[in-house]
Amino acid sequence: MTNKTLASRDLSVLWHPCSQMKDHEKSPLIPIKKGQGVWLEDFDGNRYLDAISSWWVNLFGHANPYINAALKDQLDSLEHVIFAGFTHESAIKLAEQLVDLSPVGLDRCFYADNGSAAVEVALKMSFHYWRNKGQTQKTKFITLENSYHGETLGALAVGNVALYKETYAPLLMDVITVPGPDCYNRDAGESWADYSTRRFALMEQVLQQHSDDCCAVIIEPLVQCAGSMRMYDPIYLSLLRAACDKYQVHLIADEIAVGFGRTGTLFACEQASITPDFMCLSKGLTGGYLPLSAVLTTDLVYQAFYDDYQNLTAFLHSHSYTGNALACRAGLATLEIFQQQPIIDNNKHLAITLAKVAARFHDHPNVVEVRQTGMILAIELVKNKQTREPFPWQERRGQKVYQYALSKGVLLRPLGNVIYFMPPYIITAEQLELLADVAWQGIQIAVKN
Repeated sequence: MTNKTLASRDLSVLWHPCSQMKDHEKSPLIPIKKGQGVWLEDFDGNRYLDAISSWWVNLFGHANPYINAALKDQLDSLEHVIFAGFTHESAIKLAEQLVDLSPVGLDRCFYADNGSAAVEVALKMSFHYWRNKGQTQKTKFITLENSYHGETLGALAVGNVALYKETYAPLLMDVITVPGPDCYNRDAGESWADYSTRRFALMEQVLQQHSDDCCAVIIEPLVQCAGSMRMYDPIYLSLLRAACDKYQVHLIADEIAVGFGRTGTLFACEQASITPDFMCLSKGLTGGYLPLSAVLTTDLVYQAFYDDYQNLTAFLHSHSYTGNALACRAGLATLEIFQQQPIIDNNKHLAITLAKVAARFHDHPNVVEVRQTGMILAIELVKNKQTREPFPWQERRGQKVYQYALSKGVLLRPLGNVIYFMPPYIITAEQLELLADVAWQGIQIAVKN
């Protein structure tokens, strides 16, 4: 088997996600034979440094021996069992640990299959909670501009990235969209905290106007990842939590991409010392091994559904693979690594190194901003640095960086003209230097006329 033969077989039967398949007439698919640590290896023997954690899921490297051993052990006892009326040890232990590690007050865990499904669960739970409480007028959701929460219809509706949402607009529920705290747009000399505080006034106005008919506000804490890795200050979360309490509106924290150490703390909400009413988790939850998501919520929410069956207040949402034993065991092993090793402290040092290797980009004539939150660093390319005029999206400058990086053995997958690093936590300083070097060279090529 070679890259060419496998790619040909793939293109005869498969349809890949988030892709224009015609691109592969010029950019061949890369079949991966194996992974080890931060490296992926194809069938022709080429290696690629996984700088984006394979879509932000892989925390501790490919073929991690600790997670491997846990899954092998789980395989010998139970692979899966219906989770309605049945349970198993791995699901229980994982839920216990998630409740223990998450912000105080999140005492109940509901499993789903992926990030979008977790968002759907939280939206339905919030709506259904108010219905069970007799407040049937509460049917709306508030979301931030430039937000992203997934591709299923409910999750897509509460997102705001036109590239993903616009085509399906006729299918989606109406939501209330509020200008966001994205600090890219702050005034010269204005701090992140000051800008995020100033922007919160717009959210408070909407909450005041719609408190009677609104179920919840949904946000991505600190970083809008699919929204070009735009970032904001934790003060916004603190203000939002207080306002949601004041106006009796739920707060849904979508920590699917930013949870499990990405932002410098285990959960991003910790940096504002807040507890949301719902916290959605996925991606890094299983260390990049298996699909699994969880929605953590409060006992107050849980009790609103706890009733005699005949009253029809139960939350009947379900997935066939809910609480899958293998996925739960992978999640448990992932959390055990956090507990056994100083991952958060190590990440703080890695984040400093990441900032150092990326320092050169601040002075690049086509880089308007280098921004960072923990182990996420983004480099925004523009046509004109002084006016912030972007490159036309049709030119796909970021795609040129992607192609160049692959030729040099690095997997970068830009978001439009934003180049970002979101590597596994086991990456070394030398490997971060390699990422920066390749990205620099790729940008030099991409910005040429």
